[in-house]
Amino acid sequence: MSEKAKETNTKNRNKILSIVYIGVSAALIAICSWIQIPLTVPITLQTMGVCLVSGLLGLKRGTLATLVYIVLGAIGVPVFAGFSGGMGVILGSTGGYIVGFIFTALIVGFVSDKFKGKLIVISMVIGILVCYAFGTAWFAVVYNKANDPASLATILGWCVTPFLIPDAVKIVIAAILTNRLKKFVK
Repeated sequence: MSEKAKETNTKNRNKILSIVYIGVSAALIAICSWIQIPLTVPITLQTMGVCLVSGLLGLKRGTLATLVYIVLGAIGVPVFAGFSGGMGVILGSTGGYIVGFIFTALIVGFVSDKFKGKLIVISMVIGILVCYAFGTAWFAVVYNKANDPASLATILGWCVTPFLIPDAVKIVIAAILTNRLKKFVK
């Protein structure tokens, strides 16, 4: 086999491997969204899935996996929390958090690529905080259009405060898994 043929073979193999990683990772995020801890406000593992996938796959593939997950949900595949899907979920009051996953993936993936896991926990914290900010602003706009306006403190009490400790635990788990599994991802 010529050197050029070997190089083409390697490139094709890497493309196929990337497609598989992206598809499996989108499925992992979906599975994480279906796992719910039933409290007053149900807690899912979506944020952990996005952080883990982006930490393992990096900026390009982690963000693509997150986008595939969102597009699947947008077209109606029941990949979102509670086995829901469709544009109604994205355009609804909590849809901003789903869109915010893109920012989380970009931040965590970028840091994973550039710093090789050294700042992964910090990137996950920042990524989830950006997701909170985007999602909470979205929630406030959608909720306040449909209902009597709620104060920022009230909205933070509904949308952020109950999730701080669970998300901190999910970040720790995602960071540990990322650091342990990264060596197996090509």
